Amino acid sequence: MIVRIMGEGQVELGDEHLPELNKLDDELLAEMEGGDEEGFRRTLGALLEAVRRLGKPLPDEALEPSELILPAPEATLDEVKEMLKDDGLIPG
Repeated sequence: MIVRIMGEGQVELGDEHLPELNKLDDELLAEMEGGDEEGFRRTLGALLEAVRRLGKPLPDEALEPSELILPAPEATLDEVKEMLKDDGLIPG
């Protein structure tokens, strides 16, 4: 799966990592619904760091279609809410 972090670039991520990412996505969703800005910030950072750690960066000149787009680290709670699907940022 090709994942884009807005403002950073793309990484290739194996499907075997989706359970770990979905756990963080569920936490993020709960914090957003509860208006927990501090928790949201912490969990968004952890989610993006997991994608960076588990994924293989693609070269900047690579123009692969992204299957998943994640917000930039500095995104606000409201900006991320606009990106949400029914089951969070990460499908599944």
